[in-house]
Amino acid sequence: MLSFSVSGFPSFPLRRAYPRVNASFGIDPNSTNPHGHGSDAKVEEEFGKGKGKGKGKGSGRVMGGGGFVIGGKKKAKEKVQWVCSNCGYSAGQWWGVCRSCSVSGTMKEARFSDDADYVISGFSVLEDGVGSWLPQQEGELRPLRLAEVKRGLDHHHWRIPLSGPFGDEVSRVLGGGLVPGSLTLIGGDPGVGKSTLLLQIAAIIAEGHNDGEASPVVYVSGEESVEQIGNRADRLRIESDIYLYSSNDVEDILKKVQYLSPGALIVDSIQTVYLKGIMGSPGGIMQVKECTSALLRFAKKTNIPVLLIGHVTKSGDIAGPRVLEHIVDVVLYMEGEKYSSHRMLRAVKNRFGSTDELGVFEISHSGLQAVSNASEMFLSEQLLDSEILAGLAVAVIMDGARTFLIEIQALCLSGSAGSRQVNGIPLNRADMIISVLIKQAGLRLREHAVFLNVVSGLTLSETAGDLAIAAAICSSCLEIPIPNDIAFIGEIGLGGELRMVPRMEKRVHTVAKLGFRMCIVPKVAEKALGTEGLGKMEVVGCRNLKEVINTVFPNILRRSQ
Repeated sequence: MLSFSVSGFPSFPLRRAYPRVNASFGIDPNSTNPHGHGSDAKVEEEFGKGKGKGKGKGSGRVMGGGGFVIGGKKKAKEKVQWVCSNCGYSAGQWWGVCRSCSVSGTMKEARFSDDADYVISGFSVLEDGVGSWLPQQEGELRPLRLAEVKRGLDHHHWRIPLSGPFGDEVSRVLGGGLVPGSLTLIGGDPGVGKSTLLLQIAAIIAEGHNDGEASPVVYVSGEESVEQIGNRADRLRIESDIYLYSSNDVEDILKKVQYLSPGALIVDSIQTVYLKGIMGSPGGIMQVKECTSALLRFAKKTNIPVLLIGHVTKSGDIAGPRVLEHIVDVVLYMEGEKYSSHRMLRAVKNRFGSTDELGVFEISHSGLQAVSNASEMFLSEQLLDSEILAGLAVAVIMDGARTFLIEIQALCLSGSAGSRQVNGIPLNRADMIISVLIKQAGLRLREHAVFLNVVSGLTLSETAGDLAIAAAICSSCLEIPIPNDIAFIGEIGLGGELRMVPRMEKRVHTVAKLGFRMCIVPKVAEKALGTEGLGKMEVVGCRNLKEVINTVFPNILRRSQ
C-alpha cells in the first residue's frame, strides 16, 4: 500500500477505497510546494467546496482520481459478475447457456464488493489461520515415482476400520473403511438420518481404531447447539470421546480443532458455514466452494478425514455448485421412503473404492441398525396356495452389488376395460408387457382393468422384473395363486421371448440361499448356470411366455386336484 505525508494537512486517516486502482501523484521532490497541486490556499479552497460526498466535520475528498479517501467514507464500488449455479463458471455478462457446462438458465447475478483490501480464498485461510501448526514437508517437494509411493504404504492398515454390524455396513459402501485425509460428502432429504448416521460413525471412530487406539472426534454443527447434539447422543446411548462445537466460521473451527488432533472432523452442514472476506451469505455459490476448498486442504495436510453433510434441492441434487461434488473424494447419498423405516446408503462417487455397493439400515428411536439379511427384507409372510394371494409374484432385482427379492402385485378386474393404474413400475413398461400378453400369450386383458403395485413402496427400474410382472398378471387373470417358493428372473421382448439380464448367476444363488424351490429363468441362462451351490432348488429355463404359463400354472392345477 502506498504511503506519503502531507505537511499543512490535519492528521486525517488514510485508507484505500478501491484496492485495484493505481493512483499516481505528480509530486516534484525539488518543489517548495509539498502538495504538488498548487498553493496551500488553493487546496484549502477545494476542500471548502465540499466536492466529496461526506458532510459535516471531518468529511474529506478523493484525491488522485478516486484512489484514496482522506477522512470520511466513499461508497464502495461493486463489480457485477454472472455465475453459473451448476458449475461455478463466471462471466462479465449474462448468457442464456453456460459457456462451460452448456446448461441453460443457470447464470445468476452476483455482486462483488471492492471495499476489502484483499480477497480471502479457501486456500489462503489455512496459511493465515492455521498454517503454523500444519505438518511441513522436509526438504524440497518433488514428483515421486509410483514405486516410491507404494513402498511406504501399508494397504492392510491404511484405512480406519469401522467395527460392529453398523460399521461393517458403512465400510462396505466406503470400500473397506474410512481413508485418512479424505473428504466425504453425505447428502439426503431432510429427516432421512444424515446427522444420526455421522454421529454413530463418530462414536465408532472415537471408541478406537488401529489396534484399539482411541482418537477423539470433533463434531461441529452450524444448525444445532451443543445441548441439542448432546440430547441426540443420549437418545442413541453414545458415550464416546466426542467433542461438540457449534460454530459457522471455518477459520474459527480450524483453529479450535488444531489443539485436539482428532481422528476425524465432522461438519454439519457445509451450507451453514462461511469464510470471512468471501462474497455472499452461507450456502451461496462462492461460500460453499471456498469453504469446501479450505476443508479439503485441511484434510490433505493433516491426514485427518473430514465428513460433510450437504443439503439437497427439491430435485434431490446436493445444493450448491456442481463443482462441490468434484472437489470432494467421496459422495454418499442416503435414501429412504417417508413412511418406511428402511434407509439405504449408496456411493455415487468414490475415489477409493467401487460405487456398486449399497448399505441397508433400519432406523428406529435408538438410531440406525444394519439389516442382517437385506435380500429378503421386502418379502412378506405368505400362505402356500392361498386363494387371496392370486396375482402375487416374486422378482429378483439388483441394486449396485446387492440382490433383493421384491413382490409384484397385480389385480385384473373384468368389466372395466381400458383402465390401468400402476404404482412403482414405469407406465410405458407396464403397457408393453400387457400388450405382449394380449398378443403373444392370448390373454383377454382388453376386457379387464389392470392394477399393478410394487410392495413396500419401491420403484422397479430394471428390466429383470418383467417376467415377475407378467406372471403376476397371469395369476390374477386366471385366478390361480403362485406358490411363494417360486421366483422369476428375466426380461420380456416384444415377441414374447425371454432375454438374459446382467449378473444372472448371483441372482440365482441368492434365491437358492433363501430356500426357494424353483426359479424361472430364460432358456439361455439355464445352460450357462449349472447346478453347483444351488442345493435343492430347481432352475427352469423357458424360451417365451407361453412356456412360462404352461410350466407354472398347470403344475398348480394338478396340485390343487
